[in-house]
Amino acid sequence: MQKEDCGRMAGFFPFWDKLTGEEQKTICRNAASAEYPKGAFIHRASEDCVGVLLVKDGQLRVYMQSEDGRDITLFRIDEGEACVLSASCFMQEITFEILIDAEKDSEVLVIPTAVIRRLSQENIYVENFIYKQAAERFSDVMWTMQQILFMSFDKRLAVFLVDEAAKTGEDTLTMTHDQIARYTGSAREVVSRMLKYFEKENLVELARGRVKLANKKKLQELARK
Repeated sequence: MQKEDCGRMAGFFPFWDKLTGEEQKTICRNAASAEYPKGAFIHRASEDCVGVLLVKDGQLRVYMQSEDGRDITLFRIDEGEACVLSASCFMQEITFEILIDAEKDSEVLVIPTAVIRRLSQENIYVENFIYKQAAERFSDVMWTMQQILFMSFDKRLAVFLVDEAAKTGEDTLTMTHDQIARYTGSAREVVSRMLKYFEKENLVELARGRVKLANKKKLQELARK
């Protein structure tokens, strides 16, 4: 690992100053840099256990997939964040299957599972961080499930569009209907029909690979209903 990457560890890990000098060196010696192009598959819990992923640049998507190939986006890992569920093989409490791919061209630091397992056994601050991160992400999963199970799709789609516009700072979202379906846990055909309805109501303007929020205020009102 490059020296500058080691210096960034404190930004990823709030427990960094609670580690001994040797423990810090162990992480720095064993962490490796990896680059993934947009769309690249990174992790499947039942098949591999890559370790903790630290996103230096880009964005990762964590999702579940049905037997027929449909998937639901659970949450995303942004630049400067850590993903501990990619090392969930040593946490017996985590039993559901997750998959991870690169949402954008991404550069990550990978800390092997064996290193994190050993440190969590030896240092209570590391263990607390791992389980706190897992609990927070589980809350994200439950929020996603709540939306899918109990929220009407028109409201769910409005929430998604408004949230994405807030994240990007743009009223025009560059994404396909198929991508939106994956993010919202629906079928592409359902998304297309609802977007066309939104367009007819002058809430959005549609173009190939783009959705423009034409009336954000009304979308926000629909999202709050």
